[in-house]
Amino acid sequence: MKEFEITHNCDRGLCRNSVGRQDRQLNTYDWLADVPGNAESTDLVEVQFKNTRKGYFHNVNHLELKKGDIVAVEANPGHDIGVVTLTGRLVSLQLKKANLKSADDIRRIYRHARPVDMQKYEEAKSREHDTMIESRQIAKDLGLNMKIGDVEYQGDCNKAIFYYIADERVDFRQLIKVLAETFHVRIEMKQIGARQEAGRIGGTGPCGRELCCATWMKNFVSVSTNAARFQDISLNPQKLAGMCAKLKCCLNYEVDDYMEAAKRLPSKEVVLQTADADYFLFKTDILAGLVTYSTDKRIAANIETITAERAKEIIEMNRRGEKPATLSEEGANKDKNAPIDLLAGENIARFDKNKRKKKKKQQNPQQAKPQNNQQPQQAQQKKKKPRPAQQAQRPQNNQQPQTNNQQPEKKE
Repeated sequence: MKEFEITHNCDRGLCRNSVGRQDRQLNTYDWLADVPGNAESTDLVEVQFKNTRKGYFHNVNHLELKKGDIVAVEANPGHDIGVVTLTGRLVSLQLKKANLKSADDIRRIYRHARPVDMQKYEEAKSREHDTMIESRQIAKDLGLNMKIGDVEYQGDCNKAIFYYIADERVDFRQLIKVLAETFHVRIEMKQIGARQEAGRIGGTGPCGRELCCATWMKNFVSVSTNAARFQDISLNPQKLAGMCAKLKCCLNYEVDDYMEAAKRLPSKEVVLQTADADYFLFKTDILAGLVTYSTDKRIAANIETITAERAKEIIEMNRRGEKPATLSEEGANKDKNAPIDLLAGENIARFDKNKRKKKKKQQNPQQAKPQNNQQPQQAQQKKKKPRPAQQAQRPQNNQQPQTNNQQPEKKE
């Protein structure tokens, strides 16, 4: 029986082999990494290149590969250098997400990267930034309405991939000829969108987490403002836009749940009639199933919050010509655990009064400072001048021995 390596010191139950390199984008947590026989279940291996580009290869040479290994893989033409990001059974599931059209797209892994391969790879990477800047100038000189966002060289410097963004279709045949003559490599052009560009660059979203397009999202679905309307989100472009200046992809995450929950709510146009007054819909809490009604269409007046079931009951009563006494259920006690607004009766300008008092207090010590400075000066003057009472007592003390000396003379 084959012996398997046991992993120790795993933080919070995570295996170090499964987590691996967290500094790479689109990192996949392999929760089957420490299962015996997982790596031998298939010869498919996921390899990641620059930023979010990934490829799938056959381990035909049966190399012992693990997450984080640098390997040389087959490319067209030559070979490329990448990092192993996933092995085992989960690779087949990743293949379904990749939507590979044919099995010919899956090439072979040659070997572990040698020092010579790494030296050539680092040389290729050092040329990418200068190539991008120069290619942008070439596209500008040719008058093409496009933006070259990134350049990726193949590991053997035989090929370069130019990622560009364009709103319209661009005829870049002349551009490819100029680029090939300038850089002496094979040129490949790939058009990407604003979301793909944000994923390649990476960053942190307004939620405080890494961008979804840089961590796990591969397939991008169109997002419309209807998703924000269904969730009762204010249509503020600054808040709805993401790092790519497009609508946030997370608007689509919960829209289906909101649409299902909204079906259980009454219509917004229905007016509830009671014995006291008519109530109009003011606001709704879709997920909680609560609706708030007001006696005025435009402002919050005599607002009442009830459940969606109670609102439907009142609608049925109004259809039968009946009007309940109140919106709330008869004899129903208010929820004791309901939140209480402690600041409901407070004035908004209560903090302004405190500021005025503080300003007055700050002015008073400044006026009192010269008085405090005069006190030590007066005390020093008092110490220098002797008191008149003490001067009067000193001669009396000096005269006492004279009176004592005169008394015995009288006796003689």
